[in-house]
Amino acid sequence: MSESWYYVLKGQRQGPVDVGVITTLVQSQQLREDDYIWKKGFDNWRKLKDIAEFQNLVGIAPSVPEFEVPKKVDSPQALRLGALDPEEKSIYVRIGVDRGGAPAEYGPYSPSLVKRLYQENRVNGRTQFFVRGRTDDWGFLADVADFEEVFHDMPPVIQETERRRWIRKPLLARMFVQNNKKVFEGVCRDISVGGMQVLTDTFPGRAGDKIAINVHPDNTEYHFTASGTVVRLLEGNQGFSFRFDALQTEAQRAIEKYIRDVDPTL
Repeated sequence: MSESWYYVLKGQRQGPVDVGVITTLVQSQQLREDDYIWKKGFDNWRKLKDIAEFQNLVGIAPSVPEFEVPKKVDSPQALRLGALDPEEKSIYVRIGVDRGGAPAEYGPYSPSLVKRLYQENRVNGRTQFFVRGRTDDWGFLADVADFEEVFHDMPPVIQETERRRWIRKPLLARMFVQNNKKVFEGVCRDISVGGMQVLTDTFPGRAGDKIAINVHPDNTEYHFTASGTVVRLLEGNQGFSFRFDALQTEAQRAIEKYIRDVDPTL
């Protein structure tokens, strides 16, 4: 095998394989232009469409085209918290905005825990939330369709000025841990050009682990890739602190833009 290639298929890292295997996967459209590829010499994972060896293959249709049913994504207003698994840790909350302060993200929490936090006045109707795999924007808890049923309370009225000021897509990250074939996904917080924290309930690593990270392409304005080191695990194993190694100029600009945009007071 002259060169060893690695690729991500259905959220799992695969390889090493030779270039012929990658070519076959592209031609059959098992790998598509936005899927990630890596080989020795790359500074980070790259999209298939950005790799010269495969650019002439992108867009080739298979002999029998496949049809994928688009994944349904709920809006916060359409979501019913009572329909979620009460113990699945899939909800991230964003507090601060509901109290007139700076936003800070926490989680992932289960619906049963969010309900308890509401009863303890630690979250309220103006608290923002995001459900991994179910919503694509932060929303207000007041907007969920079954608010009264879940919280046994009347939702507050959210002014349109509040929505325009604070509703933004969550900054998602996909991560590879060294020597680990699984992809992990989490929500970024406390981000700077030096590093950030990532909230996730599935991270199996420890301090000192090397990480390759890709900020979710749905956030096109802030998309970047980076590598670095886990500095420490967060309390309750809800994520980790991550220090960037040799951050590239394009990534630094994306982070600086995010910092400016996320806090209108800066």
